[in-house]
Order: sequence, then C-alpha cells, then structure tokens
Amino acid sequence: MSLETIQSYCNSLPQVTETVQWGEHLVFKVGGKIFCILGTAAPISASFKVTEEDFAELTERDGIGQAPYSAKRQWAAAKLQYMSKAEWQHYLKKSYDLVVAKLTKKLRTELGL
Repeated sequence: MSLETIQSYCNSLPQVTETVQWGEHLVFKVGGKIFCILGTAAPISASFKVTEEDFAELTERDGIGQAPYSAKRQWAAAKLQYMSKAEWQHYLKKSYDLVVAKLTKKLRTELGL
C-alpha cells in the first residue's frame, strides 16, 4: 500500500475533504470531523479511528499501536507495510463509518449520508 493509494481511497468516500495540517500530515475529514491522518514523512504511517475491539486486536500486531496525541483505545496508528490493501480499505471505511455515525442527524442529512 502506498501513500497515494490511501489518499485516493479516502478521497473516494462520500463527502470527504482533504487538508494539510500539522506540517506535512494529510488529514481526511467527513462533516468536519477527522477519520484519517496520513503522515507523509518516512516511515509513512496512518492514524485512524477504531472500535475498542479492533484496537485490542490491531495493537497486538507488529507495526501497529496507539496513535500519538489521541484518545486511548479509540485511534490506532500503523505503518503502511504492516497491513494489506484490503485491510487498509476495511479499517479506513470503518473509521469513516464511525465518524459519520457520530455526526448529527441534521448534518448527515445535509451531506446526503
């Protein structure tokens, strides 16, 4: 998986906006809320929202841990090479869905979600 592939996948999800924050991080949002932070400096890694169950499972693996500066057990960070393309797509979509579920009903309706 490459930085460009993750960037392309995140941008393919409905109503996603991409910004650059904190220096060189690509930040993907839906409804103004972050669901993925992609570092562009080597080694490239991404942080994404997870369920507590996924957090427990993922952080047992090499190259995956708690995302820095994030709420405990709610965000994981992984180096790109430690997950397959299918896994990245699964967890990024799940992160997106978790964030969309927390948006207000009014905002979801306005965004067509």
